[in-house]
Amino acid sequence: MATERSVLLLMDFQHGIVQGAERSGAAAVASAARALSAARDRGVPVVHVRVAFRPEYPEIAPSNLALSSILDGGDSMTEASPLTAIVLDVAPLPGEPVVVKRRFGAFSGSDLDVVLRGLRAERLVLAGIATSGVVLSTVRHAADLDYRLTVLFDACADHDPEVHRVLMRKVFPRQAQVSTVDEWIGAQD
Repeated sequence: MATERSVLLLMDFQHGIVQGAERSGAAAVASAARALSAARDRGVPVVHVRVAFRPEYPEIAPSNLALSSILDGGDSMTEASPLTAIVLDVAPLPGEPVVVKRRFGAFSGSDLDVVLRGLRAERLVLAGIATSGVVLSTVRHAADLDYRLTVLFDACADHDPEVHRVLMRKVFPRQAQVSTVDEWIGAQD
């Protein structure tokens, strides 16, 4: 593992999303903060990913069932909204890239692929909210791009704990190594 170029992706740890995930979101943020600290200590590059849209949401078609509900939410998911800002516990430092995406997956509607190629990434270490949204979509896309993947079980959360469990135990292991933050940190030593 030490010879691979790993990059930690912290995805959708934004005020509005963390608040919506309630207790599981707070626990995931705490675990993600431990992973972030370990990555910084060991020189593992970190990329922050957030979902946000332009004013009046020109990126969202009314036909998109999953995203069209945002159209009725005022400016809560725009780039300038405080709800789309990254929470302080995992906030980026100067020099850490922040990728803005326009869909569920971290690659969709963003320049993440360009950033990862610039970092010479071989393994992506994923943490995010929600497991059934950004994490699932990003695992699928990254696997298709031939990245080696690690998903940090306790640094992810979902509104539905059963969906989180099924994805982590039955779906993700087909394309990714699933581990806890502590296991991942231990493997870095």
